[in-house]
Amino acid sequence: MSESDLSSKYVLQTAGFDARFPNTNQTRHCWQNYTDYFKCISAKGEDFAPCKQFKRAYNSLCPSEITKWDEQRENGTFPASLEP
Repeated sequence: MSESDLSSKYVLQTAGFDARFPNTNQTRHCWQNYTDYFKCISAKGEDFAPCKQFKRAYNSLCPSEITKWDEQRENGTFPASLEP
């Protein structure tokens, strides 16, 4: 595969700047995107394009935390309300 084939196949993106989280510690930023994603899909559905931005952001910022938070949601022990 040539370099041009790879670059056309994959697009790398990270979470954009969010003025609510100006510091370098992005844990809260990740948490907020995770909860916003599930609130968004509850209100608008999984196919709503703006919801996908929240998912891309939390996957980029904190991939190690996602498994733990998913398990907490499944067990009913997630420490935040995900209702819209």
